[in-house]
Amino acid sequence: MSAPSPAVSSATPPASRLAGGLADRLADPGLFIERAFIGGAWVGAENGATLSVDDPATGAAIGTVPACGTAETEAAIAAAEAAWPAWRARPAAERADLLERWYALMMENAADLARLMTAEQGKPLAEAMGEITYGAGFIRWFAGEARRIDGLLLPAPTADRRILVQKEPVGVCAIITPWNFPNAMITRKVAPALAAGCTVVIKPSELTPYSALALVALAERAGIPHGVINIVTGLAPAIGAALTASPVVRKLSFTGSTAVGALLMRESAATIKRLSLELGGNAPFIVFDDADLDAAIAGVMASKFRNAGQTCVCANRIFVQAGIHDRFVERLAAAVRGLTIGNGFTPGVAIGPLISPAAVQKVGGHIADALALGAENVTGRNDDVDPQRFVSPVVLTGATAAMRVAREETFGPVAPVFRFDDEDEAVAAANDTPFGLAAYYYTGSLSRGFRVGEKLAFGMVGLNTGSVSLEVAPFGGIKQSGLGREGGPTGIDEYLALKTMHVGLTA
Repeated sequence: MSAPSPAVSSATPPASRLAGGLADRLADPGLFIERAFIGGAWVGAENGATLSVDDPATGAAIGTVPACGTAETEAAIAAAEAAWPAWRARPAAERADLLERWYALMMENAADLARLMTAEQGKPLAEAMGEITYGAGFIRWFAGEARRIDGLLLPAPTADRRILVQKEPVGVCAIITPWNFPNAMITRKVAPALAAGCTVVIKPSELTPYSALALVALAERAGIPHGVINIVTGLAPAIGAALTASPVVRKLSFTGSTAVGALLMRESAATIKRLSLELGGNAPFIVFDDADLDAAIAGVMASKFRNAGQTCVCANRIFVQAGIHDRFVERLAAAVRGLTIGNGFTPGVAIGPLISPAAVQKVGGHIADALALGAENVTGRNDDVDPQRFVSPVVLTGATAAMRVAREETFGPVAPVFRFDDEDEAVAAANDTPFGLAAYYYTGSLSRGFRVGEKLAFGMVGLNTGSVSLEVAPFGGIKQSGLGREGGPTGIDEYLALKTMHVGLTA
């Protein structure tokens, strides 16, 4: 298929059009890019249409990006298809070297990447810096994995045959990423794809495109060939439909809601694509009577309030055994009262804005529903912030299974606490959800540690830790939380296909 004539095309990304804007806050203003990237050219939408990108803390416009649609997406697919033969033929060690250069450039530009992220996503600057380091870790990890792609020599049933199994890249991959981790969700998908020898078309969230565009610019500087990475910005329906309909796209990786994941799964059925779907969660966090209380409080704070609670693996339901319930609530409420809320660029801020007024409204609805059904807000905060953009962190006691906070993913800084009496009750309540992404539990008993971990129906469990996200370990869920795994030694297998060669020996 032929590519459309781009509205704007240049060998290097154009400078920001906003005088005194975000570009002026960067050490390298060239990392603030307002164009898509297709086949090595920085382009606008064919019809010149754009979308505004706003600062979630203020609502002020940061800039614009092209409103790409079907034509631009098809051009990006064609560019990825054209680049694939040479990229897959490149020795794995060379692909690894290029990934390592990309990693080095990310780390060299980490401060600017963090500023871009805070501006468009809202999370505190220190937290954004943490995500840059975490995201870069996937590139370094999969650079190593590229050098370790292996195969098998299977024992044959007869002496005149040999059976070889080799791993090959699946082909052009569609990468659709969310707004809550606009850097790491791209590196976690693109790094293994490139390491395996695949080429990609990225569709970042229209709310946070600048982090993605900066990453692609650094990949180009690292020497990754044109067409290997393409990025189209814009609204999801037209771009997603073009990606799922294309027979050229052999793999789709998506992180987002279960509803959208199901839609993409249905739309990909006609072309039988391979899928990786990292979807919604409803993580339980269980604290038993014999737990280290200090460690449990620290674990809740790290899990629940990172990114203002806007994470798929954050503690959504906190179950505390009756014997320590009151002490735990008192300690947790005190810790939450100490969290500073405000603009992510303000030093010391721990809780930034939510991504949009709609997100604020949803979280407010969860709080109101819980209070109406008998929960109690024990934090008592009265923060001087814009109520359309910020939600003060809340601890709710008296939570029950009838409340929305028990059944739905809140995606905000709300910590509902459920009281339980015994282990079986806690495990049953934790598993009472269609989701199965992450779970956490704290206990001082080794026996209980193994017993409960084996009973929890989740793809990842954290025993005495509030963190389950590392580049060296598989990440993913079961049930309605998705398919496949990202990261770890198996992450690259999502982008590799097995080919079995049966060799008959002749005299």
